[in-house]
Amino acid sequence: MGSDTMPKNKYELIYKDLKQKIENEEFSYQELLPSEHTLVQTYGCSRNTIRRAISQLVTDGYVQTLQGKGVRNIFRPVEQTSFTIGGIESFRESAARNHQTGRTEVLCFMELTADEKISRWTDFPVGTELYYLQRLHYLDEKPLIINHNYFLKSAVPGLTPEIASHSIYDYLEHTLHMTIVNSRRVMTVEKITQIDEKYLHMDANDYNCMAVVSSHTYNSDGVMFEFTQSRHRPDYFRFQDNAVRK
Repeated sequence: MGSDTMPKNKYELIYKDLKQKIENEEFSYQELLPSEHTLVQTYGCSRNTIRRAISQLVTDGYVQTLQGKGVRNIFRPVEQTSFTIGGIESFRESAARNHQTGRTEVLCFMELTADEKISRWTDFPVGTELYYLQRLHYLDEKPLIINHNYFLKSAVPGLTPEIASHSIYDYLEHTLHMTIVNSRRVMTVEKITQIDEKYLHMDANDYNCMAVVSSHTYNSDGVMFEFTQSRHRPDYFRFQDNAVRK
């Protein structure tokens, strides 16, 4: 019994030690780890134990084994994408500014008329004809943001799911020649919903809340044409602002 548990503990200790060195950037990104022979000497253990520790690091996405070359560190610390508070930018513009590849999936696209509940939530008067969209934003193929958009139908004629999967703001400004002037934003932290959990691949045990940005956006005619609730995974969320004292 004892001889079985000993190697397990040994390989776990080596795995943890290497993992910590990678996370602390003692090995830089893309650098090869010391050779198997060197690691055997460093840790005073068998090749098998080293292989087990390395195989665990491979499973966890820290390293990759290269035939004939060794083991390469592929770990990148999470760099949070920053969104701006002061400016109004589209998701595509944020992605480009953060040097990330963004894509948008339209989960739901429908027309509806504002009832009491929608009116209270969005500030569109009861009876207003709206487009309602649910969109999932991916950054570098990770689903990170789910948006609930309400657009004033009369202000965005011809909106389609196809346009919504690219950039609605691009359509508004370049096709409809609308001037987007200001957006009133409120940021809150809210409980995770079933929709969040389903699409953002989050475990409610890890995160039971979302960073939520609600915005009312107006055009140059002073018309509120959009209400959006943007729900972000908290581990990838950072809004930045530059405040000036008046």
